Parts: sequence; structure tokens; C-alpha cells
Amino acid sequence: MSDFYQEAQDLFDYTRRLRRDFHRHPELGFHETRTASIVAEELAKLGMKVRTGVGRTGVLGLLEGSKAGPVVLLRFDMDALPINEESGAEYASENSGVMHACGHDGHMAIGLSVAHLLTRRRSELNGTIKFVFQPAEEGLGGAHSMIEDGVLEQPKPDVCLAMHLWNERPVGWLALVPGPFMAGSDLFRVRLTGKGGHGALPHETVDPVLAAAQVITALQSIVSRNVSPLQTAVVSVTQVSAGDAFNVIPAEARLQGTIRAFEAQVREKVLARFEEIVQGVAGAMGCQAEIEMLPNTPAVVNDLRITKKLQGIVEEALPDAIVDDSFRTMVSEDMAEMMERIPGCYFMVGSGNAERGLNASHHSPAFDFDEAALPRAVAFMCAAAMELLRG
Repeated sequence: MSDFYQEAQDLFDYTRRLRRDFHRHPELGFHETRTASIVAEELAKLGMKVRTGVGRTGVLGLLEGSKAGPVVLLRFDMDALPINEESGAEYASENSGVMHACGHDGHMAIGLSVAHLLTRRRSELNGTIKFVFQPAEEGLGGAHSMIEDGVLEQPKPDVCLAMHLWNERPVGWLALVPGPFMAGSDLFRVRLTGKGGHGALPHETVDPVLAAAQVITALQSIVSRNVSPLQTAVVSVTQVSAGDAFNVIPAEARLQGTIRAFEAQVREKVLARFEEIVQGVAGAMGCQAEIEMLPNTPAVVNDLRITKKLQGIVEEALPDAIVDDSFRTMVSEDMAEMMERIPGCYFMVGSGNAERGLNASHHSPAFDFDEAALPRAVAFMCAAAMELLRG
């Protein structure tokens, strides 16, 4: 196997320059116009067939090898988050209220660097690499939009890969986990309707605020009493709204939140109990309940054969890597929609550095990562793609 790590280190100035430029100019989901234009231009410079506007703002690049073989899809997400940056970095966001707080700026720089290194080996490629730069991963359905726009056709991938920089673990850590890896997620909205009135005369009202409090408390029993301790689920109420005056009991209260699970049967049980508890508690408090459930993403499930194959190349690709084959997270990822259709592997690359203060959590306004993780991610993605082209 080629020394991709050394080549990635040699290319580091290019990778870092791209990353910092993307970081200074973040764009929200489905608005990644500047970002996409840079990605498309860089891929075109490498002589790839480039298609833009896929799934609204996504970009495809096709690297065809010298011989026929498998089609390997490599996916990198592009969107930023609606957060005011507080990292203090010299390359901090210049777009007020928008920030790359999840590492997608790094992912794009990694993807373009992988494109550079693999293009150099076009004559060695037995197959095709399909580079996918996806918009709107942060809960806006970017993967679904790209799928509807034909990202998995012409040519159809045989396998797919994706990765994420992960600040919860240090540089040098690598998660390659067979089976369920990231949770599926559902979003919910609940509307509780009672009877409003004067705050000094509560006996003349049906208080939806009190009902909301009881519902929130009761929902916590689902994970603790309805899900096996050997299984995993999350039910989080993250938004509560009701009324706008201190002396008025409102007629309506609203709840929003998320449900997470790895396994389909656990998800079904949680959803069923959610419905029963909300309707039952609301009814007991004299209120009516309307529930809107919005499926977001399925679970990310890594193909066992592909993951095992990639585990077998770690020692050669990144000899000093600390491989974690048991890590799982309740965070969700819409790459799962592609992986439901195409077998693949989603891996994580440690990017935290506590000594340098680069360990703020993802989606934090203080988020930044150790750029030493970039060449490591580039090297392993290159090695993984080449291994999968061997079939």
C-alpha cells in the first residue's frame, strides 16, 4: 500500500488553506453556493467529470480509473450551523450568525485532498471513485435530496464511505465499528390544548402548562421502564412554549424534541409508548393532545464485511492509530439514507486536543479542532477507497 499518510502530510498546506477558507465563509444548508463553486472548481482542475446543483447545491465528481471495476462513493458534507462563533480562531467566521461548528469545513478539505491523491493514481485505479459533496446534512434532508436527484445512479455505487472528525476523542483515535454505529432519529411536535383564563382563577381553566409539565415528566419513564437496560434509546423534550403574559393561563402549550434509537423494534416501542403517554396524561389533565411525528434519519449501520476489510488495513495506513471497534453514539447522520441502499462504512477520526483547548463539543460556539487530524483522515480515506476498489 502507498504511503498515503506521508503524501497527505506533504499536501497539508493545501488541505489547511481550504479548511480555513471554508471556515471563514460558512453557509447554511441548501445555501452553500460559494462553497459548492469552490468544490466544483477544484474537482474540475483535477480533470474530473463534475456535476453541480445535485440535490439543489450538491456537487458530484467522477474519477474513472484506467480499468473497469467497482464504483466506490465517498461522501463529504458541506453545510454550517446557525451559531455565532466564539472560538477566537484567527480564521473565525466572517458570516455573522453562521459557523462551521461541526467540522464540515474539515470534511470538505479532506475530500478535496483525497481527490488530489487518488487522481495521481488514476492509472492504478481498477474502477471508479464517485466524490459526493452533500449539502444540508444538519437535519434538512440533504442526503434525501441528492438521492432524489440521482446521486446513486449513473453509475450506481457498489460501496460507500463517509467519515466525521470527532472532537470527543483525541487525535490518533479511529472508530471503525461493525453494525449499528449512529442512532436513527425522529422529531416530534406536541400541541396541548386546554382552556385559558386568569392566572388568579386557575379553577376556571384547564391548564395546558401543567399538563405539559406532567407529560414531560412521564415521558422520562419510557427509557427507564419500557426499554431493556441492554438496549438504548433517547427521548428528549428540547423546546417548551406557552403563553406570553405573567397573569394569564394560556389555552395552548407546545412541546418539541427528538427520539433516538439504533434498532427498529426499540424505535417502534418508544413511539408507541410516546403516543400512549402523551394522550393519556393530557386526557387525565383535561387537555387535548395533537402529535406530529417527523421521521428524520434511520440508524447508520456499518456493513460487517466492509468494516472488517477496513480494520485490516489500519496498521499499514495509520500505524499509530488507536482503533476503537465498540464506540457508538446517539448522534444521527443522514448518510444513513445512502447506506440503507448501498453497503458501506462510516468511520470517525479523533480531532480533539485538550492541551491546546481544541476539545469543545460539536455544535458549540467555541468549537474548533486540531488540524493534525486532517492528514490522518485524508490518508485513511485514500487507503480505504483503494482497498475497496480491489473488491
